[in-house]
Amino acid sequence: MILRQFTCRAASTSQLYAWMKRQRHFKEMAQPSSDLAAFRKIFSQANNIAIITGAGVSAESGVPTFRGEGGYWRKWQAQQLATPEAFSRNPSRVWEFYHYRREVMRTKDPNPAHLAIAECEERLSKQGRTVTVITQNIDELHRRAGSKNILEIHGSLFKTRCMSCGHEAANYKSPICAALEGKGAPDPKTDDAEIPVQNLPRCEQTGCHGLLRPAVVWFGETLDADILTRAEQVLDSCDLCLVVGTSSVVYPAAMFAPQVAARGVPVAEFNMENTPATQRFQFHFHGPCGTTLPPALECHEREQSGK
Repeated sequence: MILRQFTCRAASTSQLYAWMKRQRHFKEMAQPSSDLAAFRKIFSQANNIAIITGAGVSAESGVPTFRGEGGYWRKWQAQQLATPEAFSRNPSRVWEFYHYRREVMRTKDPNPAHLAIAECEERLSKQGRTVTVITQNIDELHRRAGSKNILEIHGSLFKTRCMSCGHEAANYKSPICAALEGKGAPDPKTDDAEIPVQNLPRCEQTGCHGLLRPAVVWFGETLDADILTRAEQVLDSCDLCLVVGTSSVVYPAAMFAPQVAARGVPVAEFNMENTPATQRFQFHFHGPCGTTLPPALECHEREQSGK
């Protein structure tokens, strides 16, 4: 697969179109089907299902997306804060932003789409079938819903990495450090806390005490090679792919499903709107994922009959 050519988060829709046109087997496809019964028949026969999820699935839980119009924290968009350069210039401001996001997530719960995916994984695993979630989300709502087979390609809000020793660990402290308590208000009129760097989250490894950063993939950074390899393996072997709540414009995830479709595997998109990749897929189900996904993944009569 060509995923390794595209490991940076920042990319444009035009690049996706250009990539599609370069594919040897690229063909214009008919309008994707919204026939749920036809999808369900394919679903009942699939043994290795890949589910690619994006911000749309978590937006239904009330999680801010920070993408598009109105997606600001104070006067900045995520793309201005979620970079190594921003952290180097002002680690206090970046940590305020991520502290706010961590605290917001403590007030959110998995929605019916998360729960349907988790239930499907558990149910199908008992039949010797596999469901793997490849998510762009960093909120851990899939994990909280009960999914176990998860690849978090952009990392997690609740993990940290030391800038000095590189140690990475889960961190669910609230607040993550004393200096951030009560900080991170998103109102544009809020002044930066300007927390001294020595008071920001620090590594607890013996003899280190280095500055911690969120263990997420920032814009301009490459994805974890091991996670990318595992995602490639899942996508190469799947016999059904679902694309749930993703805009299909952020690399490399934007090309995951089109590559699967290019080798003739059924792909079903669940989204509030069409995306640049919609025409490449066999199915498109329009509407909130929490409404459209549960009936698509519920127990099929073939499972009950054992046929």
